[in-house]
Amino acid sequence: MRWRDTLEPAAMQRVALAACSDSLRDVLVQAADEGCVQLEEPEGDGEAGHGAAAERLLRLRVRAELPPTLSTRSPDLDRCERMGRLDLIAGEAAVEQRMTQALTRDGVSALVGWAPVDRLPVLADRVAGHGGAVVPLVAPRGLQPPTLLSDRAGSRDFAPLVETYATVPYADLNPSLLAGLAYVVMFGMMFADAGHGLLLLAAALVVRWRPSAWMRPARPVWLFLAGAGLMSIVFGALYGEFFGPTGVLPVLWLEPLQSPIELITASVVVGGVLLAGAYALGSVNRFREGGWRRAVYAPSGLAGATLFLALVCLASGLYLGVGALVGAAVVLAAAGLTASYAGLLAAGGGGAAGAVEAAVELFDLVVRLGSNLVSFARLAAFGLTHAALGAVVWDGTTGLWSRGGFALVGAVVLFLVGNAVTFALEGLVAAIQALRLEYYELFSRVFDSEGVPFRPWHIPITTEEVA
Repeated sequence: MRWRDTLEPAAMQRVALAACSDSLRDVLVQAADEGCVQLEEPEGDGEAGHGAAAERLLRLRVRAELPPTLSTRSPDLDRCERMGRLDLIAGEAAVEQRMTQALTRDGVSALVGWAPVDRLPVLADRVAGHGGAVVPLVAPRGLQPPTLLSDRAGSRDFAPLVETYATVPYADLNPSLLAGLAYVVMFGMMFADAGHGLLLLAAALVVRWRPSAWMRPARPVWLFLAGAGLMSIVFGALYGEFFGPTGVLPVLWLEPLQSPIELITASVVVGGVLLAGAYALGSVNRFREGGWRRAVYAPSGLAGATLFLALVCLASGLYLGVGALVGAAVVLAAAGLTASYAGLLAAGGGGAAGAVEAAVELFDLVVRLGSNLVSFARLAAFGLTHAALGAVVWDGTTGLWSRGGFALVGAVVLFLVGNAVTFALEGLVAAIQALRLEYYELFSRVFDSEGVPFRPWHIPITTEEVA
């Protein structure tokens, strides 16, 4: 698989699943078992689901969530009922429903749907052996194919981060891997303690390789835990934090409590880099969605990126005292404001009302641009909170330890309990804040619409035949 496959949804082909009417059931059974076709529901269909199997399910009052299975041969429904094989009845009812939805002409029946391009050869081979065919179709103009994200490691593991926000539009790039990396970096900067990071990394490895029964639900997110733990170790080493300022690690960069301004500045710079990446992805997505015109004028495309670059040039020019950067900022701001206003005006439909609406939205765009950048200061704020809690616990521990006697026991208890509370509290806060920054500051620029998830029709064939 090429590296670019992780950045793009799987290529989809609109297809017709066709067969002679008398072999349609066998073809549908094979397609259902393969599980790679999303069949479309016909409009105005009022007859689906009223076959013999469906009527039997209604009579038996079978729960709708019963997992269905299929038999390669049409099962004897009476025998299935006597044997308690309601799963086969449910599977047959699903096939009956699809058969009633098929379009039939001159003894040939067909259903329309979508399938991944790379799965078509296998699907075609399976249905061909039962008198069917997979016919490629030209998708109607303006119809968006469903989205199936890459199942490559990394992209697959970080996909829930994106899917809980929105379904990636088919034309867009899949940002799952990049979004996951951004998330763990932000988490690590707030949860910056090498000792706590080691615990998190160890927990991730246990969940991945030796999970207990109660840990198994967390296994899909083990990579999140591992990445977050690793970045916490990195930033903890940079800050000299190992279960607090214990002195076990030297300070490689700065001490948070001694250099808060530098830490806040660094967090805003990190935020600027992440926002620049979001604008880059957004610009590419706008181009893929609607060509250069949409890419240039969209506030989440090049127009917004130009405004953001103007803000960066202005801040850099004022900080460094370079007048050329300030002048460049003015030029870029004028270009970005003009392009953004044109895009907002077109989206508003033009006219006096559209002009006023575009002006208000442009003002909101400028205000949010600055607030979004400043919002990344929370990376430093919660990093400082973590360091402060660690310092309080360590100072209390050393104070008790110096007294000797029974105070030594108190010192150990304070160190363990204090670190446990800090770990739990700061871990929760860092996870929520990193998610908040990801969704509100980054994804709002990457996505401008929502896609349709790919939901293939899948019912497995059972190996236990009931004829």
